Amino acid sequence: MTQVLQETTRRGVGSRRWQKPVYKHFLPPCNHACPAGEDIQGWLALAQAGEYEKAWHALVANNPMPAIHGRACYHPCEGGCNRGELDAPVAIHAVERFLGDLATEKGWQVAVAPASGKKVLVVGAGPAGLSCAWHLARMGHQVEIRDAAEQPGGMMRYGIPAYRLPREVMGREITRITGVPGVTLRCGQKVDDVVRAKQEGGFDAVFVGVGAQLANRLNIPAMDGRKMTDAISLLGDVSRGGRPALGRVVAVVGGGNVAMDAARTARRLGATDTVIIFRYDQQHMEALPAEAAEAVAEGAKVRWLSVVDHFGADGLVVEKVTMNPDGSVTPTGETERLAADAVVLAVGQHTDLSLLAEATAVTVQKDGTVAVDADLMTGQAGIFAGGDCIGGARTMTTATGHGKLAARAIDAWLAGRTYDHPAAHPLVSFDMLHLPDYRDAPRSVQAETPVAERHDFAEVDAGLDERHARYEARRCLSCGNCFECDNCYAACPEQAITRLGPGQGYAVSMDLCTGCAACFEQCPCHAIEMEPEAVGADTSPAPSAFKVRA
Repeated sequence: MTQVLQETTRRGVGSRRWQKPVYKHFLPPCNHACPAGEDIQGWLALAQAGEYEKAWHALVANNPMPAIHGRACYHPCEGGCNRGELDAPVAIHAVERFLGDLATEKGWQVAVAPASGKKVLVVGAGPAGLSCAWHLARMGHQVEIRDAAEQPGGMMRYGIPAYRLPREVMGREITRITGVPGVTLRCGQKVDDVVRAKQEGGFDAVFVGVGAQLANRLNIPAMDGRKMTDAISLLGDVSRGGRPALGRVVAVVGGGNVAMDAARTARRLGATDTVIIFRYDQQHMEALPAEAAEAVAEGAKVRWLSVVDHFGADGLVVEKVTMNPDGSVTPTGETERLAADAVVLAVGQHTDLSLLAEATAVTVQKDGTVAVDADLMTGQAGIFAGGDCIGGARTMTTATGHGKLAARAIDAWLAGRTYDHPAAHPLVSFDMLHLPDYRDAPRSVQAETPVAERHDFAEVDAGLDERHARYEARRCLSCGNCFECDNCYAACPEQAITRLGPGQGYAVSMDLCTGCAACFEQCPCHAIEMEPEAVGADTSPAPSAFKVRA
């Protein structure tokens, strides 16, 4: 009676197992947050083992520009890093930069599949187009990239200042991409009509990756020939080697990341005072906190809840506004005159889509973006689009991810099939980890040029050396993925777990396992799940004769 009572009233007591451990793969939050779809946990594991070339190959399988992204990406992966709940997120971008720079130094290359006989036209040599070309070429397709600008890079070159992204670094990574067999780059060749270009060039498919290089405007009265420009034109001019004269006091209208870059650029062009005019309060700042902090550290001031009324010889007149619960603003009628020699507008940008005018099946939406399906194909068969021109988060890394997805979809379409999107593993959160003990490991700090010495466009942030990059990779908690720490092996009271060898993980003998969950509770990264036994299964933990592991 005691045995029957225990088995029917208490789980885990008696001779029958009611649950069993199963090794599984989960999705780390860093991977989940990466717009380029990098397997961050995977390449960090290789980097922490000192397998740098393997780590680089794992990285560029998804993102061909690690030295660029390690510098200029806003690294949302770090915002999702579970390590942030302990001390500070892993400096993922710094390790990525280290691997990218090391690859350039060592001359690492990738393998390319045999030629497929297919030709693809890529319009735009920005991050979306370069990424798409890289992946298509590795699949064996012939790719021709055409760009209207005199040099490749798109908004990476003409929108990101050199103090964040040195041009020689960008040039080296672009050269590696365009040097892959099957890739042809043609700069200074604007595509006015995608349909005609596809037909005349004999291309089997087209990817449109043109960026948002046209600035939005505001109706601000400017009198007496006062200097007014937009941030996109300013940053592009400087990237081409120009030194536009803005004067001593410069006002920047807008509150996004581009506005911060415009303010910092103005300082480097000789402005002694820069003021950012933003229509919302600090809690609704559109720029990332780190970007805004850099601008403020370099001397920029911010006028919150203000809009520009007019700009003339008497200076810049701004009007104070109040925020409403719905996010709109209401003018107060209270104005103030500020000294200003120039005004820079940083209020967004849009894309020139005139090249799609003859592609009658392509839909341009009311917001000025191209409509695409889940595979980034437009309404016209064989014409795909990605990057800024399809909207969403207009970032370099998002565009890079679009290029990768489009390449895979194009490859499938050329073969007469549909791209099969792989299912994502379940996301692992911090509360799913088992970390009763962990080692304190402060985040590595990258050296940076002191603010007082930032007079030109030299790079501000330095990278990590090999020792610190490897240390930083070792801070990764390997969330959701087994790293063979042997905790489960040591914790099992029945010796039911067997090592399978390096890189092979573990096996569980169900003849010995009682389902006690000791392995699950001791797994620091939550690579084990306890699953219920199938109804009606023989769940006895041992056969009639007592059995031990050999």
